[in-house]
Amino acid sequence: MIAAILSLTALGLGLGALLGIAARYLAVEESPIVGQVEELLPGSQCGQCGYPGCAPAAAAVAAGEAPVTLCPPGGRALAEDLAGLLGVSADFSGMAEQAPKVAHIHERLCVGCTKCFKRCPTDAIVGANDQIHAVFEDACTGCAKCVDVCPTECIELRAPTQSLSNWVWPMPAAA
Repeated sequence: MIAAILSLTALGLGLGALLGIAARYLAVEESPIVGQVEELLPGSQCGQCGYPGCAPAAAAVAAGEAPVTLCPPGGRALAEDLAGLLGVSADFSGMAEQAPKVAHIHERLCVGCTKCFKRCPTDAIVGANDQIHAVFEDACTGCAKCVDVCPTECIELRAPTQSLSNWVWPMPAAA
């Protein structure tokens, strides 16, 4: 029994040491700017930019392969932050400032097909087979992937419900 414990301990220590050495000598160095760009992105993995997630989008922006205006949920503020970080000028003429939108499910039309929550990248839709679905507005990014796959067209994008957590003081009108 003691021999088995000692042999397994020695085997574990030996393999751990080999993994530590391999991690040090075979490490792939990543540009620190990619990490900084990825921290600025929203991290919702919605795919609205055309990339499968925020990490590949950050790598493309840092390499100069994608414009800094690629993230619709981030809007103009994110594009300005990315342009400042990368030291590039950004063309905001083609970028329309949009009000945030979230998905809303019309319960009387929902048949419970589960296609919408299978497509939701942020798990903002909850429901079960043959039951009515609902949307968590706090988690929804407004990517419209659920709208595209809904067979009964019961999902629409609309402005989020006003609450104390998302209400802002309106800008005063110019005199």
